[in-house]
Amino acid sequence: MIKKIPIYGMLLAACFGCQTQKQVSGSKSETAQEAPQKKKGDLKSYTEVITPEAKSDEGLFTTHMVGEKLYFEIPLDLLEKDMLLVSRIAGVPAGFGGGYINAGSKMNEQVVRWYKRGDHIDMKVISFENQSEEDSPIYQSVVANNFFPILFSSKVVAYTDDKKAAVIEASDLFEEEIAAINGVNPRLKKEYKIKKLDKSRSYIESAHAYPKNIEVKHVMTYEAEEPPERDQAGTITMLMNQSMILLPEEKMQPRLADDRVGWFSVKKLDYSSDELKSDEYEIIRRWKLVPKDIEAYKRGELVEPVKPIVYYLDPATPKKWRPYFKQGIEDWNKAFEKAGFKNAIVAKDPPTKEEDPEFSPEDVRYSVVRYVASTTRNAMGPSVIDPRTGEIIESDIIWYHNHLRSYRNRFMIEAGAQNPAARTLMTPESEIGEMMRMVIAHEVGHALGLPHNMKASSAYPTDSLRSPEFTQKYGLTPSIMDYARVNYVAQPGDEGVRYIRMMGPYDLYAINWGYRYLPEAESPRDEKKTLDSWILAKAGDPIYEFGSGYGGYDPQSQRESLGRDQVKASEYGLANLKKVVPNLIEWTSTDGDGYDDLEEVYRELTYMWRGYVNHVITNVGGVYETRKTADQDGVVYTAVPEEKQKKAVKFLNEHAFSTPDWLLDQEILDRIEFAGAIERVQKLQDQAVTRLLEEDRLNRMIENQQVNGEKAYTVLEMLDDVRKGIFEELYQSKKVDAYRRNLQRSYVDAAASYVQALEEKKNGNITKSDLVALMRGELEQLKRDISRRKNRVSDQLTQYHWNDLLARIEAATDLES
Repeated sequence: MIKKIPIYGMLLAACFGCQTQKQVSGSKSETAQEAPQKKKGDLKSYTEVITPEAKSDEGLFTTHMVGEKLYFEIPLDLLEKDMLLVSRIAGVPAGFGGGYINAGSKMNEQVVRWYKRGDHIDMKVISFENQSEEDSPIYQSVVANNFFPILFSSKVVAYTDDKKAAVIEASDLFEEEIAAINGVNPRLKKEYKIKKLDKSRSYIESAHAYPKNIEVKHVMTYEAEEPPERDQAGTITMLMNQSMILLPEEKMQPRLADDRVGWFSVKKLDYSSDELKSDEYEIIRRWKLVPKDIEAYKRGELVEPVKPIVYYLDPATPKKWRPYFKQGIEDWNKAFEKAGFKNAIVAKDPPTKEEDPEFSPEDVRYSVVRYVASTTRNAMGPSVIDPRTGEIIESDIIWYHNHLRSYRNRFMIEAGAQNPAARTLMTPESEIGEMMRMVIAHEVGHALGLPHNMKASSAYPTDSLRSPEFTQKYGLTPSIMDYARVNYVAQPGDEGVRYIRMMGPYDLYAINWGYRYLPEAESPRDEKKTLDSWILAKAGDPIYEFGSGYGGYDPQSQRESLGRDQVKASEYGLANLKKVVPNLIEWTSTDGDGYDDLEEVYRELTYMWRGYVNHVITNVGGVYETRKTADQDGVVYTAVPEEKQKKAVKFLNEHAFSTPDWLLDQEILDRIEFAGAIERVQKLQDQAVTRLLEEDRLNRMIENQQVNGEKAYTVLEMLDDVRKGIFEELYQSKKVDAYRRNLQRSYVDAAASYVQALEEKKNGNITKSDLVALMRGELEQLKRDISRRKNRVSDQLTQYHWNDLLARIEAATDLES
């Protein structure tokens, strides 16, 4: 067969102003075999440049710090070798990126090669997205339209005595503002009004060399008119880490992605395809696992891989947590056994200096679970991949210390009503340890190539989560890659129920699909028939379905949702919250301390309530997605049944739009704030109304009515049901309290915004749809109802409120009184 080779494309739009040198067509680049021709006065001797004061480190390149200058000693036999340049933030100012960008955040990843051009060494950016067969006529066009941009260029200042390596000064690569490797994107530059990089306060902090990678840390200081924190004195300073990693000489065979099984992937374009277009496809990201004994593997025996996946614990990891971290890593061996491997993934304590004097978490040969002393409440599972093949080269799991706080609080909020162990801020080690174990397992799943599978939880009947036998055997969802952290469905009295997520059958299935070695397949296309057969064998079984959770239209694919019936699950969850609130003062109070913990837990509890409400809203105008290919029977998209949508609106009227007296515990409020409860509830309810009446949802309902007719839950029916719920006081001649007045104003404002879009000639999609007519009609109906009924209640503030709503409607629609 004809071998496909990568053709290289512009990765960063000419690298944002990096100088590009013209290359003569057909000219041969200089290699290690070409002896450098020294011209008098052009070069210095090695010792003139690399003086005895140099701080040198040998590795992939030898790095030299001479004073404040950084030199790279680049072996000529490494020229034109593929290397991965990974840019990460190593230190970040408070509040940067709204708090969503943390130390360890990856900012860019690109393949580079070093080339010799006369007396210069150039670093060029390479892309492997565009491909063509080398002997195809279109190959020349792909080459011409995907020219290598030069990211950095430096003059050779010396050669080693044996003439096998060139020395260049690399300082400018890290001290100049090169958009391709810095930590401030154009959006943040605009937000913080960054003027320029201050070179006097930007410098290289360290450079280290390892056998397969180079690590450079450098400080970048920007002048900024509006930095994220006021006390930053008009500057933003961050520490960047640049990793340059040698990619494998022997390439792993890629595996084609399939969106019916969730995998992180790399996009490719094949211009020599027989298709009448460029053939777009994706390959999955995975570690290279090859059985030691292929014949035994073929016989179905479990076989160890030639090179297992090894994770070391960070030396900073507290010793009491280490067993849980190691369990979370090695839990994946169960899944790898489904793929035919034993001992495929190994967790190790950090080696001592005596055991391995060269050990460093920065060394790409070591994957490390890093324990970060930070107030960030998160954990991450990033990995470094070879974009040519999708091979994962290295991975560092990041656990931020304060993530313990997140799980402590969530356990109390969602399990406190049912589980005595959750009724304290000092969560018992057995419970918090199990949570940490499963967080690490979740992040390792990402590092193995698996994305979130938010659809997994909908595979289990909701009431099964109240069964001890079921939950202890199957967990809370079929996949640990779902967001399903605590069993909030379980009720008081459900003894023996599992509360913490765990690995499930989908995880074993996905790992087998992605990692099983297929020795007979000589190309990715050769594997496809086998891979498809595994998917088809599970088709129709919700346990093995995948959904990313993006899009916001599929109620079966949502973050933090549990069970197949989101309305029932939210009812269970809400019932538990109502039992937790009266106990929060007792559970969070410590003698001699204030009420900070009470305030934090109470605030997060309100977010849980909002989450349950959002899970229900998604059913209204919702669409189920079941990923299929053309050879499978049935459709991909199906509207949520009418009865389920009506049930969702009934829940909203009863639990989201009613005044949450259960939440407004005066004993709590009087300890944490002097005011704010009304505004807080207003924001939560306003958000619920806005989400319910959002444009995409209403348009889906209109389309569903057009397609399914009487079987559909129509927009008119929904608006009628919601209006009667939100304006219950109007129709039952009751006084309206402050919370409900705010809610009713939110409803009128949300409906009026559609009509105002027409008046202001904004949002062409809205003005050309049925939505303006619908909302105008809704406001007219509401106006008639208020006009007829407003005087039936003697409460003066309620009367003022109805008159105010009439004025708002008239102002929005230009209707006459």
